[in-house]
Amino acid sequence: MTRRAPYPDKVRERAVRMVFATQDAHDSQWAAISSVADKIGCTPETVRKWVRRAETDAGEHPGLTTDERERLRQLERDNRELRRANEMAESTGGRTVPVTIRAPGSAQGSVDG
Repeated sequence: MTRRAPYPDKVRERAVRMVFATQDAHDSQWAAISSVADKIGCTPETVRKWVRRAETDAGEHPGLTTDERERLRQLERDNRELRRANEMAESTGGRTVPVTIRAPGSAQGSVDG
């Protein structure tokens, strides 16, 4: 289950664009972030996180990109499913248990048993 973001993607994207467009007119990037946060009605820390994520996705800041984070989450889910299937196989006396792993982007998957 994914957590619903309190701000729509369009608001986040616009806020990030506004920070990048106005940061030269401010004393620091933080000042631009604070100004934009006041205008859209959220905390400066929230806007700062959006800006850092955009910088990371653009390769300007170290860290995992949004796509890499999603891929890691998917691999961790798959790993949990495989571990659970292995535990089930061990508890059935070594009989194999068929496992269906959902492909990235698919809606559903299941562990048969």
